[in-house]
Parts: sequence; C-alpha cells; structure tokens
Amino acid sequence: MSAIAYLNFDGIAEQVIEFYSEALNAKEVKKVKFKDLPQDPNYPLPENELNMIMESSIEFAGGKIMMSDILPSMKMVTGELVKGNNVLISLVIDDKQTLGEYFNNLSDGGNVMMPLSNTPWSSCFGMLVDKFGVSWKFNSDADKFLDRVISNKQ
Repeated sequence: MSAIAYLNFDGIAEQVIEFYSEALNAKEVKKVKFKDLPQDPNYPLPENELNMIMESSIEFAGGKIMMSDILPSMKMVTGELVKGNNVLISLVIDDKQTLGEYFNNLSDGGNVMMPLSNTPWSSCFGMLVDKFGVSWKFNSDADKFLDRVISNKQ
C-alpha cells in the first residue's frame, strides 16, 4: 500500500509535470491523456479536453506525486478548483477488501463524491471528502493502468 500526494489542475497539468520532473530530477515520468482512452460515443469529450492529463505520476528520490487535470465537465462533481482544494491523498491498495474498509471508515461523517466502483481506469476506484474537509482518492491498480495505457501507445 502507498499513500500518494495527488494534485489536480485546471488544464495546466502537463506544464506542471514538465516543471516538477526537471526540478525534482524525476527518474520516471508517466502520463496518460484523455484522448489515450476509448471515448464513449454517447458522451464524447470536446476537442479541448482530449489533450488534458487524465492521470500521471512522477517518481523521484524514493517518492511519488500523481497529477491530473480536472475537466470542466467534472467540476459539477468536484466543485470549482481553487488553490488549496487541488490537493488530495490517493490510497493505492491492491487488496480491495482493505481499500473498501478504509473508504467506509473515512466516509463516516463525510461526503462520498464517487462510490467505489469498476471504471475504465481501475477495477476499484472511488472518491470522498472526509468530515475534516480532506479529499481522498481510492484506487486498486493505478500503476497498472498507467503502465498498460503507456505500453499500448508505444
């Protein structure tokens, strides 16, 4: 299991990735854009959102930071992005039972933004804001997703 700082941005994630990668001498950089995923024909993304970062990670000095852009259409779920609420904690755990326990415990008195469910990018993903206002993202296989999409692009 790992707890990873996760940063959200308003369309500038790619610039941030480049800056942090250089500033922190990143040894590995992974990034997936929304256009790298199959699009739902019933809900196609506008052209300006396809090049936004869906998920990324940079590894450096034994640490890791994950980042993404928040699509304008997602702001209805996440709220308006402002400095301060763009940081969350991402729990990446392969054990789905443990992931579910943590999710349920942290949702007590909080607000579930997205219940744990199977998504195109994870077999078990969810988001919540706990009763103290801290945002959490839960993912059973974030690294596997990034590796799979990146290897399919090459």
